[in-house]
Amino acid sequence: MQVVEGCREAPVTGVRAHRAFDRSDWVAEEVPVALEYNGISHAVMLASPSDLEDFAFGFSVTEGIVDDYTQIHDIDQTSSEQGETLHLTIAASCFARLKDRRRSMTGRTGCGLCGTESLAHAVRLPPRLHGSAEFEASAITRALINLREQQLLLSATGATHAAAWCNADGDIVVLREDVGRHNALDKLIGALQRRRVNANEGFIVVTSRASYEMVHKTAMASVTLLAAVSGVTGLAIDVAQTAGVALLGFVRGEDLSVYSHKERVNLEYIV
Repeated sequence: MQVVEGCREAPVTGVRAHRAFDRSDWVAEEVPVALEYNGISHAVMLASPSDLEDFAFGFSVTEGIVDDYTQIHDIDQTSSEQGETLHLTIAASCFARLKDRRRSMTGRTGCGLCGTESLAHAVRLPPRLHGSAEFEASAITRALINLREQQLLLSATGATHAAAWCNADGDIVVLREDVGRHNALDKLIGALQRRRVNANEGFIVVTSRASYEMVHKTAMASVTLLAAVSGVTGLAIDVAQTAGVALLGFVRGEDLSVYSHKERVNLEYIV
């Protein structure tokens, strides 16, 4: 088998088709990844140890720590037995904003929701996206159909999610994988930022359900359509409607469900 970054061999014993087996298997790696801004530790995530610079860029943008890639001046990665640390140097204005945010949360009672320390911070509405972008439903379904064959880490391990950016024709241009669906999307967005892709000219497809956070990250990347292979949540619909994002769920084969901004999806050639 082709060696794929982000997995390793592990011994496994079991039963399949009524026959015992004892062999090696490929499993997805999952490591702690710490993000540090201008020398200050901010967050620790569990992620696949691949495309971590993309992850750092994407996380920084979708969490509103920076507004775009130009405000990230440098990034270094160090490894230890405990995991990976990403050291980012960001613009002074962004760092001041981050410190203000951290101060405003100090001393609040923890609610345990979304990793924030108060209900006021749990749901953040992204800026509303404008424009008249419209995508063919056939392009969206084609992208999801072709997605599986490009998921190399999933093929090796059966344990990861993927997020992909597709052009208006439904061609998969950039794809990232991770054990976490949010991480896969952050890695994708970071890759788009670093490549200077005009992300609003295409759409994003994901191999998971579409929750509030997935919609929020999509909107922060200025992408006006998110298509998920699984279902959507009520809060995701509400945020997508407010943010100007077309939200699609249960995109399987030629089937799809549009939950917000149906004007962005042309169903003519699929019905």
